[in-house]
Amino acid sequence: MGFMLTLFFFFFFLDKKRVAIPLVCHGHSRPVVDLFYSPVTPDGFFLISASKDSNPMLRNGENGDWIGTFEGHKGAVWSCCLDTNALRAATGSADFSAKVWDALTGDVLHSFEHKHIVRACSFSEDTHLLLTGGLEKVLRIYDLNRPDAPPREVDKSPGSVRTVTWLHSDQTILSSCTDMGGVRLWDVRSGQIVQTLETKSSVTSAEVSQDGRYITTADGSTVKFWDANHFGLVKSYNMPCTVESASLEPKYGMKFIAGGEDMWIHVFDFHTGDEIACNKGHHGPVHCLRFAPGGESYASGSEDGTIRIWQTGPLTHDDSDESALVNGSIGKVKVSADEVSRKIEGFNIADEGKAREKEKEETGNE
Repeated sequence: MGFMLTLFFFFFFLDKKRVAIPLVCHGHSRPVVDLFYSPVTPDGFFLISASKDSNPMLRNGENGDWIGTFEGHKGAVWSCCLDTNALRAATGSADFSAKVWDALTGDVLHSFEHKHIVRACSFSEDTHLLLTGGLEKVLRIYDLNRPDAPPREVDKSPGSVRTVTWLHSDQTILSSCTDMGGVRLWDVRSGQIVQTLETKSSVTSAEVSQDGRYITTADGSTVKFWDANHFGLVKSYNMPCTVESASLEPKYGMKFIAGGEDMWIHVFDFHTGDEIACNKGHHGPVHCLRFAPGGESYASGSEDGTIRIWQTGPLTHDDSDESALVNGSIGKVKVSADEVSRKIEGFNIADEGKAREKEKEETGNE
């Protein structure tokens, strides 16, 4: 009888606390510092990760299955992204280079040398341009149709570049700095700063929402949401700890996630700022968080070297209409084995065990 009561209370409180069990993706031997989901493509959607082990990895975005490793960097990889069609990947590294890769074969297509550590990179929406930034305090735009041509250099950044991204159909560049607060918006045509979104601390994460309405930033122990068109502050929430990354649920915008030094992933209501879930599992600070393109799951990367993929938890009564959509045929993209095999075919598969044994000399690790 006592045993049955114990089981009853265990499952009762398990349900009440909505304990989430993530998919744990191993493979990296050092901290995971950046994550990026591709949009949904005819072959499904994909997840790329950057790590201090110098080996960015490509995975099936739905289930986290490892597809391949991009081998070639000689230092920590700080940034990664995929183009709109998930046919090319780009990475920025402490080896003073940004590389563009064939996401189908794993081959290096272009390697762009810099004079210092590259902390951030981003493909333009039309996939023709690559934006980079780093400790040189220079934003560069590479024309991928003319990779041998010198890059265009945007007006000098006031500090070391931490994040970069595009908005307004590639007409505006957004960047933040490691050593000062604020997010700066640059007009691509003039190359000048046209607006600064003021923050007290340096912005460690900046994301443009899928519908183009909001810019989500994390600075210190605050997550802010800005109007992406008029640049006004829409919402600002204080977090329970110093956070390094935040991401807004892309399909309905009803919730957002934040993670940082306390090793937990906090889920909040977008409209009220109330915490609605807290997921535990990492054994080190959380460096990066991103929602999958359909909002049905999100990924976290940590100092512990793992990626964890969490399913979107049970919804509150305010989201009950959303539940039918997210759990139905609209919300979830199924990836068949044949579709994923197209990505895997021809990929230069890396020997993960061998990579772990090799001690790579890194430059500029934090």
